[in-house]
Amino acid sequence: MIEAININKSFDNKIVLKDINASFKTGCTNLIIGQSGSGKTVLLKSLVGLHKPDSGSVMYDSRNFTAMSSDQKGEIRKEIGMLFQGSALFDSMNVEENVRFPLDMFTNKSLEERRERANFCLKRVNLENVNNLLPSEISGGMQKRVAIARAIALNPRYLFCDEPNSGLDPKTAIVIDELIQEITREYDMTTIINTHDMNSVLAIGENIIFIYNGAKYWEGSNEDIMHSDNKELNDFIFASKFFKKIRDRL
Repeated sequence: MIEAININKSFDNKIVLKDINASFKTGCTNLIIGQSGSGKTVLLKSLVGLHKPDSGSVMYDSRNFTAMSSDQKGEIRKEIGMLFQGSALFDSMNVEENVRFPLDMFTNKSLEERRERANFCLKRVNLENVNNLLPSEISGGMQKRVAIARAIALNPRYLFCDEPNSGLDPKTAIVIDELIQEITREYDMTTIINTHDMNSVLAIGENIIFIYNGAKYWEGSNEDIMHSDNKELNDFIFASKFFKKIRDRL
């Protein structure tokens, strides 16, 4: 479990996060949602340590990440997998080398062991026989799956996903959502996903945090969200006529 406790963050005297308290559960998909500029990306970066909160604490399974030294944080980061928006694969490396990168950086395993782990992770995301291809030679959906394979290469306890469906067609986005949820349950990870994709919210939103103007305005599941009486949440969710029709049928 990851906990945010009284998190506050400002930039240039502009308050971005206001006293955020939230718990992100292990073994399920935790989503952070909110409109552009709401603070959800800053919250995600604060949780993973890319931003230091002005006050408050981030706890990793009762370990105070915020109060740790750089070396201690480095040990925690070995337990973290990251799935970046746009996949962020290395263009000059082939698929296997991209997946193997964290193993090369952070382990003392032999080359054979690292290759074996990379192939296991590629097989887990349903990619085989693409090891020698460059990212430019595979589709966007395949690139995202390679990025997931790289994110789980070190068998992380925590997985952070920043807009995992960005740039994907709806069918491929569903595949990525289901894959992230399957891996989360299979490896019993604490997975936190920053997204504005309402299809993802309804499909895999087991625990959802809604951020509005830097504050947490609502928390619940994808089952709860369709019946919420929170005005700000409803204005965000049902801005689309499509989702309004779904609610009207319930």
